[in-house]
Amino acid sequence: MLVYVPPHPLIKHWLAVARNKASPPQMFRSALAELGRILIYEAARDWLPTRDGTVDTPVAEAEVMFVDPTRPVKVVPILRAGLVLLEQAAQVLPSQETYHVGYVRNEETLEAIAYLNKLPQRFAADDRVLIADAMLATGGTIVQVLDDILARGASADFVRVVSIVCAPTALQKLSEKYPGLKVYTAMIDAELNDKGYIVPGLGDAGDRAFGTAGIW
Repeated sequence: MLVYVPPHPLIKHWLAVARNKASPPQMFRSALAELGRILIYEAARDWLPTRDGTVDTPVAEAEVMFVDPTRPVKVVPILRAGLVLLEQAAQVLPSQETYHVGYVRNEETLEAIAYLNKLPQRFAADDRVLIADAMLATGGTIVQVLDDILARGASADFVRVVSIVCAPTALQKLSEKYPGLKVYTAMIDAELNDKGYIVPGLGDAGDRAFGTAGIW
C-alpha cells in the first residue's frame, strides 16, 4: 500500500483552518471541501480513464486527450463528513457517479455499524472507485467499506482513498489487507486517544461540519 501526503502549501493552510477549534462550522466545512478538491486532484493523476480524439480549434484540427465520459468514477462518500470532501469534486472529476454509505461508531466498543448502503450490486474489475472519509482513525469503517466494495467485484489496484487526517492504526490495517491500495491524505497524525479519536486530529468532523451539538 502507498500513502501520499502531498507537500502543497494550500493543503497545509486549509488543514490549519480545519484543525482550529475556533473555526465555525461554515469555515470548517469550506476547509474540508478545499482539502477534498486538492487531494482528489492528486488522486486522479495517472488514474482516470482517458480517450484520444480530435477537435477543431479556430485555426486547425488538433489531437486531444480527454476523460472518458462512458467510464465515470464511482465515488463513495462515507457519511457524514466524507460527503463534505466531495462538495467541489465536480471541478476535478468530469464524469462521476456517487454511491453513499453511512456508518456510526459504537463509542464503547469503537466498532463501526452500517446504517446506509447504496453501493451498486456489482463493480467492474477496472472501475475507478474513489472513497472519501474525513478521518481514518481505528480503521474499522474503511476496512468494512473496502471489503464490501471488493466483494462486489472492484479491484484494490483501481481504488483510491481520500482522507484529511489518518492515524497509523488505520494505515497499518489497510496495508495488511490491501497491498495495491493508494491513500491520499493531508496529514498522518501520531496516535489515538482512549476514545478512538485521532490526536491532534480534527475532533468530530461530522458535528463540526454540520453544526450539530457536541463537545467540540
